[in-house]
Amino acid sequence: MPPQSALITVMVNAARKASIRLKRDYGEVDQLQVSKKGPADFVTAADIRTEKILREELLRARPNFGFLMEEAGEQLGADTHRRWIIDPIDGTTNFVHGIAQFAISIAAEENGEFTAGLIFDPIGEELFWAERGQGAYLNDRRIRVSSRAMMAQSLFATGIPFMGRGKEEDHDKFLAEMKAVMSVSAGIRRFGSAALDLAYVAAGRFDGFWESGLQPWDMAAGILIVREAGGLVSDLSGRDRMFESGSIVAANPHLQQDLRTLITGAKTEA
Repeated sequence: MPPQSALITVMVNAARKASIRLKRDYGEVDQLQVSKKGPADFVTAADIRTEKILREELLRARPNFGFLMEEAGEQLGADTHRRWIIDPIDGTTNFVHGIAQFAISIAAEENGEFTAGLIFDPIGEELFWAERGQGAYLNDRRIRVSSRAMMAQSLFATGIPFMGRGKEEDHDKFLAEMKAVMSVSAGIRRFGSAALDLAYVAAGRFDGFWESGLQPWDMAAGILIVREAGGLVSDLSGRDRMFESGSIVAANPHLQQDLRTLITGAKTEA
């Protein structure tokens, strides 16, 4: 493992500090104040508190960086070329229901390019991280995407639309996507955290992942980690425009195009 850069060290320290209170909140989740941003879209006091700690720690270390955050939105920094992209709890619905599948996600962006990414599962104590050109790691171990080349042997992950996310015809299109992938694969999983799904692709646990309707903070860190683990990432049309489209297809190099073709074909037929 290469020595962690100062940038990664800053990110790790911020995530670990924020996770101390986050784990305490998770243990007392029944007592947390929960509100809704929209139908089936929850925000808790823990989201707000975790984001505040992350912002304070990152701001202390890099006072000129800007921020793009799930709860507080965009905040420009003195250095307009660099910013942090933060999701304090990716998988809030799981968190609220006492399901230990959620993560802190932090990405560093410079001139529109990701330079570092971190996804931290505070319950499982799994820290996925990467720096551009340096490979991807789980804690102190190098990780790589899977080498499976046959869809029939491959396991995929996705996110399922819910109330308030998409119209009825979008749900129908998603069911067509599921049917297309189900018919040729070893299975599909829905764990409820896009960040961890991407981390699991990077670690070779999933062979691929797709989802639509995502926000930049859901996928920024994961995009870099998957790419540094040797995977391919694009939007549904094959472009590097995940932020603009909200869609993502990430997989090992043998499967990414086949997965994308399956999904786009199913959307067209639905």
